[in-house]
Amino acid sequence: MTRWALGVEYDGARFCGWQSQAGVPTVQDALERALAQVACAPIRVVAAGRTDTGVHALGQVVHFDSDAERRPEAFVRGTNAHLGCDVAVLWARVVPDDFHARFSARARRYRYLWLNRRVRPALFRDQVSFEYRPLDTARMEAAAAALIGRHDFSAFRAAQCQAKTPVRTIHSLTIERRGPLIVMGIHADAFLHHMVRNIAGVLAAIGAGERPVAWAAEVLASCERAAGGITASPHGLYLEAVDYPERYEIPVSSGVVGAGLPFFCRR
Repeated sequence: MTRWALGVEYDGARFCGWQSQAGVPTVQDALERALAQVACAPIRVVAAGRTDTGVHALGQVVHFDSDAERRPEAFVRGTNAHLGCDVAVLWARVVPDDFHARFSARARRYRYLWLNRRVRPALFRDQVSFEYRPLDTARMEAAAAALIGRHDFSAFRAAQCQAKTPVRTIHSLTIERRGPLIVMGIHADAFLHHMVRNIAGVLAAIGAGERPVAWAAEVLASCERAAGGITASPHGLYLEAVDYPERYEIPVSSGVVGAGLPFFCRR
């Protein structure tokens, strides 16, 4: 058996998340069906992260084992030929047997996009989170500083989160405005269920002036999910990249979130 790693991007709008579920469309099911056509045998994949309903990916990484003798290009072009237009395999490579898409990862990077204007979008409405309230990015960035570092993020985890510990380390958390588009970038060793969307919800309330800048730190210190307000929409969330030890030679996603929305960025 040979262990393969794939880089995958997808538009999550029509999927009920990554993980396979009976009776509903998922990214995992779509990818496994397509891979099976190329390998001429059932394939089971393991992903770096299980994204929720409506969440997108530029740099999802998966691994699987197969005894099919195929060239990397066959797993790229062949699999894409059997996928719908909203999922694409970007690259394929043979990896050591000890590589694990989830457990070998050292860190993950997400992006969150708000379209911040008075009028809702007609285009790309499933690729951004629409926010009609004017958001002050300086306030959001000041509040975000309290979340950087190693903390107990219980206040930002979903009730159904199955992680053994709520302690995570955020390496960086940035807020940038590009015209009416606001981009939040977050890089951490790992994430809890709904953690990024809950952070986005808190920062949006602060940016809108509904809460003080100090509220982010207060929510964090409370360790209570009820203290944190709403969970932001999944449509603005992207799994951008996954970091691995260099010895595995895993390509880094070259996608730039927001690059496909140039007209939103005009000032």
